[in-house]
Amino acid sequence: MAIGFWGCNADQASEEKHHATARTEKPSYQLAEVEQGGVAAVLRLPGQLYAFQEVSIFPKVNGYVKDVYVDMGTNVVKGEILMDLEAPELEQAANQARERYAKSQTDLQLDKEKLNRVSEAARTAGAVSPFDLSTLKSKLEADSVLSNAERSNWESQKTMLSYLKVTAPFSGVITERNVHPGALVSASSKERPILELKEVDKLRLQVEIPEDLIPSIQGKDTISFFVAALKGVKLTGYIKRISSNLDPQFRSEKIQIDVINTDNKLSPGMYAEVLIATAGNARAVRVPKSAIVTTTERKYVLVVENSQIKKVDVSVGNTGLNSAEVFGKLSPGNKVIVNANEDIAEGHAN
Repeated sequence: MAIGFWGCNADQASEEKHHATARTEKPSYQLAEVEQGGVAAVLRLPGQLYAFQEVSIFPKVNGYVKDVYVDMGTNVVKGEILMDLEAPELEQAANQARERYAKSQTDLQLDKEKLNRVSEAARTAGAVSPFDLSTLKSKLEADSVLSNAERSNWESQKTMLSYLKVTAPFSGVITERNVHPGALVSASSKERPILELKEVDKLRLQVEIPEDLIPSIQGKDTISFFVAALKGVKLTGYIKRISSNLDPQFRSEKIQIDVINTDNKLSPGMYAEVLIATAGNARAVRVPKSAIVTTTERKYVLVVENSQIKKVDVSVGNTGLNSAEVFGKLSPGNKVIVNANEDIAEGHAN
């Protein structure tokens, strides 16, 4: 019995010693080396399609709608007559202006003939007084100025009459029609356009690029995108315009991609999922994704140097499948803990 009791005590003491040893041992960490260079990535960003050109058409003069030659969905070409207006008072004013101009031309012609005759008579000494000759010249000049003014008024009235024909400023499709024959339209009303015209053969795909990706975006870069209406169809375009202006609210910059749409499968207003491939920042360094610890206050990696663990704050750029590019006080060759977490404290490491 004494031998059995001693054996049990020995086993219990051995087990307690094993647990005590396990408690006093410090954990070992898997380390990875910091590498120079960025991480190539493909980003998915939301975008929206817009008409290449669009305009709300308002009447330039007051009048009644006489005829409307287009409707919603009508394709039109530049210069095509979309609508005729009628305004009797404008036509009357134009007729009066034409008659006044014609009369001024007649008066001017009579003044020229009279001056020519008097000038010939004045070659005979004493036949015509210098005052009469000077008076005729002054009248000719005054009538010439008056005729020019009447001509300008007549040209102005003709321009006003031309506004009674509403024409297309560019080729496109009518997307909205808000009037019918007989309606009174006013040039001063800007509440609702009489027509909406959009160019849809070519569209603008607009995307907001986050601030940290702006340096990697270049003009004429090829962009791929998808739209819900064409499931599984990968569309492409290239960057045509970069705004060069950062939105202070969203910390992003606007870019536009021209999209050819001659088959009219796409429409303005559609949302798109835009794929942007970035080569990564050459000034960044790479670490395993699991080496980055993210808290509510900061992002950092745990650097092991001379058996000491130190937290180094970083900002994260592109992320790949296993690695991420970071910016901070790190140098290629530094050692970082691979599976880092908040429980690992700074200090001595095994």
